[in-house]
Amino acid sequence: QVQLVESGGGLVQAGGSLKLSCATSGRDFSTSTMGWFRQAPGKEREFVAGITWSGGTNYADSAKGRFTISRDSAKNTVNLQMNNLKPEDTAVYYCAARQGSGLYSSKDRYAHWGQGTQVTVSS
Repeated sequence: QVQLVESGGGLVQAGGSLKLSCATSGRDFSTSTMGWFRQAPGKEREFVAGITWSGGTNYADSAKGRFTISRDSAKNTVNLQMNNLKPEDTAVYYCAARQGSGLYSSKDRYAHWGQGTQVTVSS
């Protein structure tokens, strides 16, 4: 059974930092592109960052310069370091995995999803 389990969410003040982690199991994702998405109340789920098996990355404009995605294939984990957080970053953050490679920002390109972790940034 494929599982993606996020952790690391919480409440932080504006300007603070959080590191999200996603642990994968049930399938070999070492050659798959992994991504982070988020969904705020009343809004569509949106792309945050993606990373290929070889370390290539792409980011949403809102994340550039503040967020860093990384992966540890030996540990089957993907991380999202978030710095200088803003109240508008408040959302449920989801880890996602593609069946293959390539950098895509559309959620339709990702086949597997975690349950999400809440990030709340207070002003």
